[in-house]
Amino acid sequence: MIYALTLNPAIDYVINVPGFEEGKLNKTAKEYKFPGGKGINVSRVLAQLGVPSRNLGFIGGFTGTFIEEQLINHGLQNDFIHVSGDTRINIKLKGEEETEINGLGPSITQNDLDDLTVQISSLTPEDWLILSGSLPMGVPKDIYVTLSKMAHEQHVPFVVDISDASLFDVLKYKPSLIKPNEHELADLYNVEFKTIEDMLPYGEKLVQQGARNVIISMGANGAILFNETGIYRAKGLTGTLVNSVGSGDSVVAGFVSQLSQGSDAVTAFKTGIACGSATAFSADLATEEEIKHQLARVEIDVIKEY
Repeated sequence: MIYALTLNPAIDYVINVPGFEEGKLNKTAKEYKFPGGKGINVSRVLAQLGVPSRNLGFIGGFTGTFIEEQLINHGLQNDFIHVSGDTRINIKLKGEEETEINGLGPSITQNDLDDLTVQISSLTPEDWLILSGSLPMGVPKDIYVTLSKMAHEQHVPFVVDISDASLFDVLKYKPSLIKPNEHELADLYNVEFKTIEDMLPYGEKLVQQGARNVIISMGANGAILFNETGIYRAKGLTGTLVNSVGSGDSVVAGFVSQLSQGSDAVTAFKTGIACGSATAFSADLATEEEIKHQLARVEIDVIKEY
């Protein structure tokens, strides 16, 4: 089973307000409510690929109930830990510009964390664990390092999609995939990239430090895969950008869907790019039909082979 952990899920409340005016009464033209959070996004896209997964994380209150019900309606399996306090609501206001307001969410107790530890300790080498997203109040900042160590000791393949410096502390536990974007990579090493070639030594360094696969996403310029066999680039696909939310999570879903079933990393990379593009060109997350359409368009170039 693939377990997708979302420590700080949310209802993503998307509202379209043409001609939004601050300080005045405004009315929405359209509005949508989605179960949000990076791990949840991964799980939803995996379902479109026909790959089962189970959602883990902390939820609470009427907002948490909404998320669980929506995921069940999507046919997803859940094993959330119920906590005191309401799961947060993140507002995405689309007017002339897009404005985001993220809620606080509940505070997590030590008992809640202990329950999570019990869940993770039950995973086996046949499982996969996805670690991604922001942390709710009460959760130690090094939680992903702790969970990565647990997964490594239990021989559980795992993915870490975070962008802060604790990513370096995770590498020694040999994650199956990490996925910083080009800006996050530059921040991690405190450098500036002017060309794609400038990034290559740093992607290679992440592999040398322990990551089995590294995907550096570059928006419209595509993405680069680094691993012990070589460096591979997928050029960006042309299309109208509709939705930037969840595109990176979709890449993770596509990659893991293939690697967990025994495919090679380049094949997994191709599927990941198709999923990420399918989400970027859709109002919501990627659908099976759109993924198939984009997959036929993906081309992978070899930059270097070892």
